[in-house]
Formats: sequence, C-alpha cells, structure tokens
Amino acid sequence: MQLSDFSFVLPKSLISFYPCFVRSKCRLMIIDGQNGKISHKRFFNIIDEIDSNDLIILNDTEVIPARFFGYKKSGGKIECLVEKIIDFNRILVRIKNSKNIYIGSDIFFGEHNEIKSSIINYRNSFFEIFFHSKYYSSIDIIYKIGHIPLPPYIKRFESTLDIDLYQTVYKNKIGSIAAPTAGLHFDLPLLERLNKKGVDIDYITLHIGSGTFEPIRKQNIKEHIMHSELVTVSSILINKIQSCKKKGGRIIAVGTSTLRALESAYHSPQWNHTNSFIGNTNIFIYPGYKHNIVDALITNFHIPESTLIMLVASFLGYKNTMNAYFEAIKNKYNFLSYGDAMYITYNTYAPYEKL
Repeated sequence: MQLSDFSFVLPKSLISFYPCFVRSKCRLMIIDGQNGKISHKRFFNIIDEIDSNDLIILNDTEVIPARFFGYKKSGGKIECLVEKIIDFNRILVRIKNSKNIYIGSDIFFGEHNEIKSSIINYRNSFFEIFFHSKYYSSIDIIYKIGHIPLPPYIKRFESTLDIDLYQTVYKNKIGSIAAPTAGLHFDLPLLERLNKKGVDIDYITLHIGSGTFEPIRKQNIKEHIMHSELVTVSSILINKIQSCKKKGGRIIAVGTSTLRALESAYHSPQWNHTNSFIGNTNIFIYPGYKHNIVDALITNFHIPESTLIMLVASFLGYKNTMNAYFEAIKNKYNFLSYGDAMYITYNTYAPYEKL
C-alpha cells in the first residue's frame, strides 16, 4: 500500500483555527462501517448512538505547555518542544535551529535567562536537557516558561484561551504534547447525560508525543516506523472490557490514541492475566489490520497521508473512509484538531478489503 493512496486535496478553508464555541455542538458525521451509509448530525446526538450497556473509553492525558524558547551563550535563539519528562532535572526535547548545538552546550531559559540548562545527550533526533535547579523540578520549569504547543497546521499564535480549549474537560495525567482531539467535543453536560443513561465511562492514558506531527517519508507505508509513546491501561479497565464483551455490550473508543492504547494492551502478556499494562508502544495500525477490541470509534477528520487516516481506514475500510472524507469536504466539515467529528462502527470486512 502506497502513501499516495491516502492523498487528497484539503482546502485550507476547512482547517479550523478555533473549536466550536459549545464543544458538543460541533458537526458529527456518522458512518455505518458495514454498509458505508452516512448521516449528518451534531455531536450531542452521539448519545443516541450509545446504549446503556456500552463502555466508553477516553484518554485522560493532559497537554503540558511543551513549547518554549531559550538562548545559547552566543545569543542565538532556539525553540524546544518537549517529547518526554525523564525525571526531576531532565527532559527530552526536539530543538529547532539546532545548528551548532552540541553535547555540553549551555542553554538559558526564562524572562531574564535565569534558568540554566545543559545539553547532556543526543539520541534519535532528540536532545536531553539537564536543568541545574535544585529547587524546581523540570515540570515546574516547563509550566513556568512553556506555551501550549498548538499543531503546526494551526497558523496562529496560541492565546490564553488555548490553555483551556486545547484540553479535554476530563484531563487528569500530565505528559502529552498534543491533545487527544476527539475528546475535545465532550463537555460536562454531555458526560452527565451519558452517566444518567447508565453508560459506563473509563479511561486509558496515552501521552501523545511530537512524532504525531511527523510526516511519513516512505512511499511504501509498511516501511514507516512509528514513534514510541507511553501507555497505561489498568487491570480494572481490562476486566471491564472483557465483562462488557461477554454481556453483549460494545467498546467505544474516543480517539485514535485510545484505540492504539487498547490494541497495544491486547497484544501484551498482561491482557490474558488481566494485569495492568504500562509501557511504551509504537504500534502502527493501517489497512489490513484486524481490530480486536473496539466496536465503534469517535475521531476527528485528519490530515492527508497521515498515520491517523490510515488507522481510520483500517477500522472503517479504505473505500468507506475515502468516501467519507470526500463527503466531508463536499459538505464543508471542519478538519483537524479543532474541527468536527465522526462516529464510525467497525467494518468487519475491512481487513480483507482489496484496493
């Protein structure tokens, strides 16, 4: 399968720079995976698609202010994007304008360059930074100097509004550099309505890394190597999933990150023993993959040639997916992080579809 199979022209006018004013009033495209039938609704109508014996699973990661700026001793400005918080003093970052950045180089941060750090390692395109502070942890420093890392396709500076807008209302575990954007459509009134309906809601944690914005550079997509991200799926949730399935309920994943976390746990030794799965995953899901857990997926409309649209195609079927995307463009749906949503059910024929 070729990268170009997932190419299409996305009008710039459909890239949303701000979310819907009321989260749950964005548009919702509903696609039946088995027959490809499409209907158009609003996101709050999602409650009509979910039964009381279903289990909704969300990603409770919290976006950190992962983009910040510093200066070299020479005065040259650099931009950092956090990939991972290692410990009290150390973080892993991507650095823009990294020319003449070497191990041992000192970098200064803060309004008055009062925060000193040093580059102590370089691995796999990431720099390891050591903060020299004895009193403030790396996460304290990030929250002091950092900015919300809006995706590169949102062509504007972040505002104070984004501190709340680019977070889910159920965020809980800090560590992500990108929001699990399918979850941005849920607001507290909608979650309360789902609770009143008797729908069970639970959470995984997958801290989304900067690799989510990296383009695929291989024409044969099978040669692409996914970035690694930290995942936690609790033993309680694994037990809930197995119990829900036995009772005939459905597993509804909110976001591609949630689906990837669940599939990663399923393929681990912990799954059969209902033990918690905590570890790094680089699972790459593309057409031909047979899904094992999720029955329905809530997701946004993604960028062409991305790993995200490939995952959707593996779940909904390639033809159904491309048809849905062309329908979305025709009907002027908003795309990407602050855009509209789709609710799709699993196409059991998708793994055997011939392109």
